Amino acid sequence: MLCFTHVPPLPLFSTSGIYLPASRRFTSFRIRMSSSSSIDSVPPPPDNAIVLGCGGIAVDFLATVDSYPQADDKIRSTSLKVQGGGNAANALTCAARLGLNSRLISKVANDSQGKGMLEELEADGVDTSFIVVSKEGNSPFTYILVDNQTKTRTCIHTPGDPPMLPTDLSQSSMLSALDRASIVYFDVRLHETALVIAKEASRKKIPILVDTEKKRDGLDDLLPFADYVVCPENFPQTWTEVSSTPGALVSMLLRLPKLKFVIVTSGEHGCLMVQRASKAEVFESQETDIESLLETLKHRKDSTTTFPTCVSSETTKLKANGVGTMTGRLFLGTAEKIPPEELVDTTGAGDAFIGAVLYAICAGMPPEKMLPFAAQVAGCSCRALGARTGLPHRTDPRLVPFLMK
Repeated sequence: MLCFTHVPPLPLFSTSGIYLPASRRFTSFRIRMSSSSSIDSVPPPPDNAIVLGCGGIAVDFLATVDSYPQADDKIRSTSLKVQGGGNAANALTCAARLGLNSRLISKVANDSQGKGMLEELEADGVDTSFIVVSKEGNSPFTYILVDNQTKTRTCIHTPGDPPMLPTDLSQSSMLSALDRASIVYFDVRLHETALVIAKEASRKKIPILVDTEKKRDGLDDLLPFADYVVCPENFPQTWTEVSSTPGALVSMLLRLPKLKFVIVTSGEHGCLMVQRASKAEVFESQETDIESLLETLKHRKDSTTTFPTCVSSETTKLKANGVGTMTGRLFLGTAEKIPPEELVDTTGAGDAFIGAVLYAICAGMPPEKMLPFAAQVAGCSCRALGARTGLPHRTDPRLVPFLMK
């Protein structure tokens, strides 16, 4: 039996949460940190950019422990934090802090947790008017154990009840939510509702980003609508049944003709991205084996800096053996090298990365800038307990060099 010492009742939310102490040509991009970088010189956020998200929201109960318990252990937490969570809610909080107008479609219950979640999102500037509030039931919540020794976290999620159904969102509300939206984002947790929204967004030619955290119900129905996909390192192989990551990314782009790019994130090891060439960029060129190309990029990446960087290939025909060939570019991004003493919690780092990618797309950032920027935002989020505590605002000095034109 696994037991935790009793914690006195806590007020569920505050704006900041609760903390109880205890040979081919390549292009490369590197941020130059300069003392002359000024917050005043940061360009404004994209004019009237609106991101609409549909997906998970929850209350996170985060307990830090000296080490992960064994079965039947009784241990004490070293600190406790209670704050809002959920993939979509976290990513939109990040996007809002970076300067985007953010709207969320989700569902909570009319309980103290639900009310607290709405208040916290509103305090960060997220539009909650499209969140369905059930008169009865319970809001979703997650227990998160953060291991101070390994810097890993374990999540135990309890879904909300009653679950969200497409009929919970009226046609008029959906159209209002989509009005003037620059991009739509799904984490695939509310797949039935997401599919209805995706069809309408596609009809309105609003680009769609899908977070494929793992294989979920409804994912295969939603992916054909995606313009952009962000996924963890094991997903491409699992979904395509192709043995290597580069080959699996090519397979995804061949199977999903609407897809413009796919990014696979690998935590401290950075990220890999394949971007489809536009029709104007397609030309006759020699095929390049994508596996060999990746190895070349690895040799060319800058390993001397602690800040995120990116190296990329030119547009070429990318060949994946046994899969096929497509014209595009390969990008390899590095993560920030965070000193061990500054690394606190990786909860929500992927959501932070996606929030920054949403911003970068709306701002028209090229991939060479987008990937280091998103990695930096994710790195900032890992320096505090919880998914949102460390999310930076656009005026954060650590982001200034990445936002400069």
